[in-house]
Amino acid sequence: MFYWVMKNVVVGPWLRLAFRPWTKGVENIPSSGPAILASNHLAVIDSFVLPLVLDRQVQFLGKSDYFTGGGVRGRMVAGFMRGVGTIPVDRSGGKASEAALRTGLRVLDEGDLFGIYPEGTRSPDGRLYRGKTGVARLALESGAPVIPVAMVGTDVAQPLGRAIPRPMSIGIVIGEPLDFSRYRGMENDRFVLRSVTDEIMYAILRLSDQEYVDVYAATMKARLAAAAQQPDQDPASPQDPSEGPSSTS
Repeated sequence: MFYWVMKNVVVGPWLRLAFRPWTKGVENIPSSGPAILASNHLAVIDSFVLPLVLDRQVQFLGKSDYFTGGGVRGRMVAGFMRGVGTIPVDRSGGKASEAALRTGLRVLDEGDLFGIYPEGTRSPDGRLYRGKTGVARLALESGAPVIPVAMVGTDVAQPLGRAIPRPMSIGIVIGEPLDFSRYRGMENDRFVLRSVTDEIMYAILRLSDQEYVDVYAATMKARLAAAAQQPDQDPASPQDPSEGPSSTS
């Protein structure tokens, strides 16, 4: 109930007025049943704008920091995140990553929509980065279709470091569902997981028309931070082979 009040009464009308979202392909979202919405990730507001154009509730993973803030502001942020269906996830890896996967499977098993950002974190520069294989595991274990989504212009409205986004029209492009049932039972095969993930990322790329970078976004962020400390360092170096869960940042 709180989700729909926030979306249609408290926050949603203001967001629609500020961002005037345009859409393409909304009909690709099934009217019922589980589905995974796999989106590029350009800004924090992605998780708030996408639900505005959907008739169904979608639940996203959100970093646990959003739920642990102190003071009045921290409690308000935590309450808002819970109210709009955000699920806290610890991005430290290991068992926490597995717990995030299980949470996603629970949402899908209940027949709901689950939103995920395969890049694992926001793009540092507007380009599309290599996907982590958590989205593939989720698809193969659940059997749910994967629906590619492209957010357009949210990085312009809210660049990295900007807390309050600027009002402007932004877009949401939704592609046709991807069926990976042919790989059912192969969720432990790392080559299959990589192939499925790459197929999903290519579908997002076609919708977003971004430049693709075969490096993890988190790795690029670390390289850019290091390069800022050492101007002679080139951030373009071989990719980090690490994997992990896909989440928001």
